[in-house]
Amino acid sequence: MIETVQVRQRGAYDFGTYYDNLCALQNTVPLPAVKAHLSDGVLDLNSDRLRAPDFVPLLNTLRINKSLTFVAFRSYYQPLPSDTPVGKRHLFKKRAPPVRTKDLTLRICKALRECLTVTPSLTCLEITNLPLRIRDLDNLAKGVSKNTTLNHVSLEYCRIGDEGLGVICQAIKNSPTITAVNFTGCGLTAQGADTLAKIIKHQAMKRHNEAWQDSLRYRRPDLDRMTGIRRITMNSNPMMDDLGAIALAEALKDDLWVKALDLQQCGISTEGAKALYDVLRTNTTIVVLDLRRNPLIDRGMMQSVMEQVMINTGGQDTEYRWIKVASPRDP
Repeated sequence: MIETVQVRQRGAYDFGTYYDNLCALQNTVPLPAVKAHLSDGVLDLNSDRLRAPDFVPLLNTLRINKSLTFVAFRSYYQPLPSDTPVGKRHLFKKRAPPVRTKDLTLRICKALRECLTVTPSLTCLEITNLPLRIRDLDNLAKGVSKNTTLNHVSLEYCRIGDEGLGVICQAIKNSPTITAVNFTGCGLTAQGADTLAKIIKHQAMKRHNEAWQDSLRYRRPDLDRMTGIRRITMNSNPMMDDLGAIALAEALKDDLWVKALDLQQCGISTEGAKALYDVLRTNTTIVVLDLRRNPLIDRGMMQSVMEQVMINTGGQDTEYRWIKVASPRDP
C-alpha cells in the first residue's frame, strides 16, 4: 500500500492514528507506552523495553510529526563493570537492549533531525544515557540548527565527551530559541567547559549588538526578551575541575543573560569556587550557582557563595529552581 499525500499530511498532526496504521502494515501491535501521553503532546519512552522491529513504525511516524511538544528517549541499562567478579556477573543484565546499537542510535537521530526540521511545536528534547556517536550527533546538530521552536535540549549521561559537545554546540550557539541545555554526566573535561564558555561569549556579543542597535533608535533594550541560553547544567562531570570553572567564570564576567549554572560534582576546589564567587558579586543576574557535591570546596567559601546567591535573588523565589541530580536507574 502506498500512502497518499493526504494521509501523510494528516499523520503529521495525528501521531496515534498514523502510528497505528504503520503498525498494522508491519503486522505488529502498537505499544501502549508510545501512546500513553500523546494526548498531552508528549512522547516519553524507556527505550530499553522496545524491540528492534518496534522502532520502525515509531521512527517513521516521528520523522514527519508536527504536533508533539516533548520528545524523550531514555535508557537505564548499565554496562557490566569490567572489574566485576565472575561469580557475580549473573546479577547484572547480560544483553544490552537493541536501542544501544550503532544502527538504532543513528536511526533515532536521523528521525529526530527530520522531525526538528519540520515541526512548529517541539519545545523540549531529552536523550538520556544513550551511547551517541559523532555521526549521531552530526545528524542531531543538523536538525537543531534548522529548528526554530526548541527551548530545552538535554543529553544527560550520553557520554558524548568534549568532541561530541563541540559538534552539538555548533548548532546550539546560533539557535534563536534554546534557553536551557543539560550536559549532566557527559564525560566532559575543562575543554568542554571552555567550549560552553565560548558560546556564552558568542551569544553575549550578539545581544550586546542588539542592545546597542536599540539604543540608537532611542529604545530601552529589553534584556529579558533577547534570545540565548539562560541555564547551563553540567552536573556530574568530575574531570571539569578548576580550569573549567575558571573558563566559565571568565565568560560570565561580561554576560547579563545567563541566570543559572549547575556544577554539582564537577571536581571543583576552593580555587575554582573563588573565581565563580568573584563573578557572582559583580554579575547580579545569576540567581542559581550550584556547587554542591564538590567536597574540595571549603565550607566558608560554600557559605559565601550561597549568601551571595541569596543577595542576587533578593530572597525571592525565581523561575530557575535548584535541581536534584541522581544517576539514571531503572524505574
